[in-house]
Amino acid sequence: MTETYTPPKVWTWDKPNGGQFASLNRPIAGATHDAELPRGAHPFQLYSLATPNGVKVTILFEELIEAGFAAEYDAWLISISKGDQFGSGFVEVNPNSKIPALLDLSGPEPLRVFESGSILVHLAEKFGAFLPVSGPKRTETFNWLMWQMGSAPFLGGGFGHFFAYAPEKIEYAINRYAMESKRQMDVLDRHLAENEFVAGDYSIADMAILPWYGNLALDKSYPRAGEFLDAAAYTNVKRWAEQLSARPGVIRGRMVNKNWGDEGQVPERHSPADFAGKL
Repeated sequence: MTETYTPPKVWTWDKPNGGQFASLNRPIAGATHDAELPRGAHPFQLYSLATPNGVKVTILFEELIEAGFAAEYDAWLISISKGDQFGSGFVEVNPNSKIPALLDLSGPEPLRVFESGSILVHLAEKFGAFLPVSGPKRTETFNWLMWQMGSAPFLGGGFGHFFAYAPEKIEYAINRYAMESKRQMDVLDRHLAENEFVAGDYSIADMAILPWYGNLALDKSYPRAGEFLDAAAYTNVKRWAEQLSARPGVIRGRMVNKNWGDEGQVPERHSPADFAGKL
């Protein structure tokens, strides 16, 4: 920083804060424009993007289908760079204007489900899979699911923002969040040294943690982040991430609602045929 910043008594939004996503940031909620959401033929309508939070849900859907459950779904692309999440239809499903958002049309009335952790729990309980119904394993699954939900903002909105997206490199901010990100990786690495999966059996906790911490261990998160944080040193996290990444459901789930990069892209998903020639 070139000068010391003195916060005013009352903060006001008088100029964009800069950075890659500055045009999308604002201090108020609600829709910015009218836009209806599309609906397909399946009982589950997912509106998302293949960010770590979005991928959690598409991995679960594909794992359910892989396991033989009738969990067919339509996945519609929400382009956050274009502000799709501020359309009136999306805001009706998720007033927080964040992906992913789900419409469950399998019951007598449409049910909206927002926040990725809530969607994971909703689907796991609906199908009776990847979440123990009771006992210590259920508690442990929730322990690690909530760990991810509470910890990842420090990795993403903290480290990821200041390391990769902020308009200037602020040493204090990068050091602060790099330290916390490495501490979290160490928490997970120590746990996985004695456990194949994070909560006993393979569960929604693994699916939630993989796109954040597994991707970092495999150097598939922010450019140069894996090297900068020496993520390869967390060998137990890397072993776990490689094991999960070989699962067919995970492979497909990572492709859904993806519209960038050289690897397989399935921007919209409406049937298994959408993966043809891309696996």
